[in-house]
Amino acid sequence: MPRQARLDSPGMLHHVIIRGIEKRRIVDDDVDCKDFVRRLGALAEETCTTIYAWALMSNHAHLLLCSPAMGLAKFMRRLLTGHAVRYNLRHRRHGPLFQDRYKSIVCDGDRYFTELVRYIHLNPLRVGSVKDLKGLEKYPYCGYGTILGTQINSWQDRDSVLAQFGQRESEAREAYRQFVSEGVPLGRRPQLVGGKPMRSSGSWFEVKSRRQRRAQEISDERILGSTEFVESILREADARAVRQRSGNRASGYAERVVVAACKKDGVSLTELRSGSRRGQLPAVRIKIVRGLVENYGISVAEVARQVGISTSGVSKILTRSLSS
Repeated sequence: MPRQARLDSPGMLHHVIIRGIEKRRIVDDDVDCKDFVRRLGALAEETCTTIYAWALMSNHAHLLLCSPAMGLAKFMRRLLTGHAVRYNLRHRRHGPLFQDRYKSIVCDGDRYFTELVRYIHLNPLRVGSVKDLKGLEKYPYCGYGTILGTQINSWQDRDSVLAQFGQRESEAREAYRQFVSEGVPLGRRPQLVGGKPMRSSGSWFEVKSRRQRRAQEISDERILGSTEFVESILREADARAVRQRSGNRASGYAERVVVAACKKDGVSLTELRSGSRRGQLPAVRIKIVRGLVENYGISVAEVARQVGISTSGVSKILTRSLSS
């Protein structure tokens, strides 16, 4: 069965789970752990990525973050590739360090935000990295201590978490500490890593058709949230896919038009896109710009890419065209 596409757009809340290949270690000692955390923090600050919760264990890690403008995939690729390269060099090993694909779940923050923060921060206790909550506060490879003020990680958004528990910081810290304590006896909670209670497979159109057939349950491990949240995410994903396909078709069509125009006027495509104003290039460029926008409805951004000038340059050509 082919992999489902990742669901992502800037600002989406993701629960990301990273695992070592064949459940092997991704960190061996404090040097590895500190390098991973340092890399995570530096990348978060560089890319303005908001991280609410995180935990690093010997063979896996959890993150709760908002997807940055660059996209989750690029963020994770830089994080994991950088760590894997350094780890392999340090330990004189070769080959992949991480499981083929990290798992990312789009989450309904209104319903699950505090539950996810608690679940992630209790991971070191569940796997035995620490013995109790006092040990967890001092554990440097987890965001729990940062929220309580016993660890310092300036790149972690502790304020947004504490705001869920009170207006005064001292009261909020104690309320959060109690909340986490109440989560200890809950143990492992598969519904927080598997997308339940309501998930949806495939596209929004498949969801809609299944609803029309009165399907009892629809599942998709990419999403954690209410029925309405799942449906809104899938609708958005389908709309984005349609726009992407439409954009790809427009790009391909525009390029064919540009190639044909260059051939007709005896100009090479490379020369046209170089920005040069020699000979007949400006006139050919103007003709192509006008034709693509006025006759074919190609976007200004795509026209600019095709002819090798800025979008403002395209706008000036079109403005002169209207005034002439």
